[in-house]
Amino acid sequence: MSTAAIEDEDVRAPGPAEGGGTDRRPVLRRLLRVAGATLVAAAGALVAVGCFLGLYVRPTSDDWCAAWKTRDLGVLGITSDFYRTQNGRIANAFLSGVVYGDGPAGTKILPTVIVLCFTLGLVLLGRELVRLLGGRPRLLVLTACALVVQALIYFAGTHSYQVLLWAPATISHTLPSVIGVWAILLALWTVRRPRGPARVAGFVSAFLLAFVLGTLSEPFTLVSALLAGLVGLVCVPRFGLARNRLPLAWCLVWCSGLALGMAVLYTSPGARWRRAQRLNQESMLSAGELRGAFADWLRVWDVITGQWAYLGAAAVGVLLGLACWVRGPAAGKREPRRTVPRRTLTAALLLPVPVVVLGSFAVVVGLHSGYGPNGWTFARAWTNFIVPMELALCGYGALLGARGGRWLAGRRSPDASLATAAVAAGCLALASVTSLVPSVRHLTTTTVARSVAWDAQNSRILSETAQGATDVGYRPLYIGVLSEPFFTEDYERDWVAACVSRWYGVERIHRV
Repeated sequence: MSTAAIEDEDVRAPGPAEGGGTDRRPVLRRLLRVAGATLVAAAGALVAVGCFLGLYVRPTSDDWCAAWKTRDLGVLGITSDFYRTQNGRIANAFLSGVVYGDGPAGTKILPTVIVLCFTLGLVLLGRELVRLLGGRPRLLVLTACALVVQALIYFAGTHSYQVLLWAPATISHTLPSVIGVWAILLALWTVRRPRGPARVAGFVSAFLLAFVLGTLSEPFTLVSALLAGLVGLVCVPRFGLARNRLPLAWCLVWCSGLALGMAVLYTSPGARWRRAQRLNQESMLSAGELRGAFADWLRVWDVITGQWAYLGAAAVGVLLGLACWVRGPAAGKREPRRTVPRRTLTAALLLPVPVVVLGSFAVVVGLHSGYGPNGWTFARAWTNFIVPMELALCGYGALLGARGGRWLAGRRSPDASLATAAVAAGCLALASVTSLVPSVRHLTTTTVARSVAWDAQNSRILSETAQGATDVGYRPLYIGVLSEPFFTEDYERDWVAACVSRWYGVERIHRV
């Protein structure tokens, strides 16, 4: 990167003349601590409730099929079954086998595992952003950002149960985003390594991880490939945004792993079987399908933009940016000064837009082609582009807070101006989190009530099968807009009832 580019900074930490080595803004520092602690408590409580509800998760829809296949076929057996007869998602099947390996127990702890991994990954990613902006990472504000973003992802949508609690959806659509955050951290670690075994290990790990994602979730693969492709394009050394070819090389390795994974999935017997079921439909790239997908895409964004709570990610990002302007008590403990060249900042601001816009359209095209006119309502797949959207909003907020803090620091009464900005951002973030309480309350009520009814019915069915019954009664227990037995009048086409029968070891079930 040229010296001129480095000097052409847009966001920077205040130098000694602006703050020195002593804390010149104790009021702002205290406000940020209070705001961070409040948001950690509020958002953390909602996320903790989501984890606790994992204990009340009971099988429904695809759970029944994955559970009996794992029990009867084992982890490798269900992986082979997915490859040969289902959809070709071998990584998805393997993880399903791990989750259902001990019956329903795995589905109970999966939400907690996802939350813990996601929180740690977001905190580490936020730390990298703060250092890029020239600030010193502050754990309280970083944790608040991680928890607020997660609360919005889990509970601000239309189908909260599917995003966090229903294992088939979390494995296919939520877990890939968690892996994606850690993949970004792996990329940053790899490109900073000196030439040697550590760098080679980073590239090999990236390829293997991308291959796994390519056989785990098609929607996330499309969004991830779009992001990596655009980042690789702007990191071409000729553009002067990267010091060397390592970022470009990492993106190429990542895309290669995704492509190989998708090739294995697409050519699998299971994927060929699924495509054969749509022989009478138009190609997903035909004019008619694209027009229908575009109409569905507009409906999706009408729903998303109608949820103002998503702006809470930007608000908590502003707090993160303002935290870059708080000095520690000793100059010797400060982080080294960092700068963001104007061209790099411009690229960072523009990249998320095509990723979210084009990525969401690609996801909707797949939903429209695979599930028909109502495919856009499968909101669990929206997670694949809502996560990048929320992270981008948080990043935009951090840049706004850092630059706004610099501008306000040069005004009259800078302490009052900075404090006002911090209070406004904190109140908006808290309001967005608070607006999720009714959704979490409803989720809690329905999940717990269903678990009680399910346990009672399960005990009855087990008692009947122990006495030799081959046809047992089952009352559908709906939750999360998911299928239950008897969703169709044609019993031969009722795949959920067939999986319930296999799980209980009976020939047939009937409605009670």
